[in-house]
Amino acid sequence: MRFHRRQLLRALSFAFGSSFILSRLDLAAQTGTQPTTSSPAAGPVVRKGVATGVEMEKVTGIGGLFFRAHDPAALGDWYLQHLGIALTPTSEGAAVWQQEAGPTVFSPFPEKSGYFGDPHKVWMVNFRVRDLDKMAAQLRTAGIEVKVDPQSYPHGRFARLHDPEGNPIELWQPS
Repeated sequence: MRFHRRQLLRALSFAFGSSFILSRLDLAAQTGTQPTTSSPAAGPVVRKGVATGVEMEKVTGIGGLFFRAHDPAALGDWYLQHLGIALTPTSEGAAVWQQEAGPTVFSPFPEKSGYFGDPHKVWMVNFRVRDLDKMAAQLRTAGIEVKVDPQSYPHGRFARLHDPEGNPIELWQPS
């Protein structure tokens, strides 16, 4: 597990740079708002040696996570009860889950990676938390097994658990 975590942390460092992540986290903590980044200046863009003349439009974030479940209602209730994630609203005016601003890692892993545990599971979700120890204690009180990694990494601390259908979940308390 540590070898794969190092790969993930290396990807974070390459993708964002440690000073970039820390300065943005400090800014968000101080102001309570999400830091913004400006788009590169418009003009010719060179990709693979070809000038396209247009900057690529990019997504602004993850708008949802959709996955199959043996019992979607029960699993949705579990996520709401234990992690505070509200499901898709089913009525007009109902609130949708709002996540806090912060870094998000998007990283394909090798097909044979052992990082997710069960080789039949093809995805893992990583949730940011404010206090990993409090969240782990809350989950353990509810009878959920949580494995907190005792090591602290440059980008924070991590813990692992599984939902009732065996899907891997990683909790991350950023530094």
